[in-house]
Amino acid sequence: MNYKNTLTFKAFKKSKYFSLKYINYFPIYDTLLKKFRNKKIIFVEIGVFSGGSLFMWRNFFGKKAKIIGIDLNPDIKRFEKYGFDIILGDQSSNKFWKKFFQKYGKVDVILDDGGHTNHQQITTVNNCVPNVKDGGILITEDVHTSYIRDKWYNPSKYSFINYSKKLIDDINTRYPGIKKQKFSLSKYIYSIQSFESLTVFNINRKLSKINREVRNNKLSTNPKEFRASLNKDSFFFKIKNFFNVKTNFTYLVFLINSLKLRNFFK
Repeated sequence: MNYKNTLTFKAFKKSKYFSLKYINYFPIYDTLLKKFRNKKIIFVEIGVFSGGSLFMWRNFFGKKAKIIGIDLNPDIKRFEKYGFDIILGDQSSNKFWKKFFQKYGKVDVILDDGGHTNHQQITTVNNCVPNVKDGGILITEDVHTSYIRDKWYNPSKYSFINYSKKLIDDINTRYPGIKKQKFSLSKYIYSIQSFESLTVFNINRKLSKINREVRNNKLSTNPKEFRASLNKDSFFFKIKNFFNVKTNFTYLVFLINSLKLRNFFK
């Protein structure tokens, strides 16, 4: 889809105040957010800048949506006269978020277009995920800063991108027998989507259940397990036959195949 044909881009162009976006974002916005259009939702944007995106989102979502803008700059209070809720606050402050959600309760959509530092983005995720309604989403923008040294001091072990990978590990602990993480958001985050420069957290507590096996109790053919079988042309198959041993050298095969995969992890 050409970004110029998206509903979000048309809403962006219609805004009376300046805004800056990236062209790859608009098709993603349309796909993720179209289900919220013309509905009574609470939409929160972190990072108001020059105010243009506030009007963009009102144009896109419609008049039923409550649009809340959060920023550190007191000048953004000027947009209150247009019917936006404007909150001055620091997204890297746990106290700020506690106070914010005490006032507004759970919200539908949060878009983090704020300061883009690791600390700001991670603190925002940790505070906001438990306060998004089921079926809602949190979008973290401009996550390319996790790869940029100047100003952002990345790459880092503690970058936002590495944290989002950690949260992928976290939601997989819902599979039985996998070690749980000390800090977990797995009971809130149903799935995580990763796009270029955007990370999306889909919130649904009802679907974030511990996984379990279920069988249909029908007739089984008792299929043979071939997963660990040796290829007849392989070195280990020839050794096995020559010495007439039972082992399939499973761990050795695993190690060798792991070495073959190294280049894909560079």
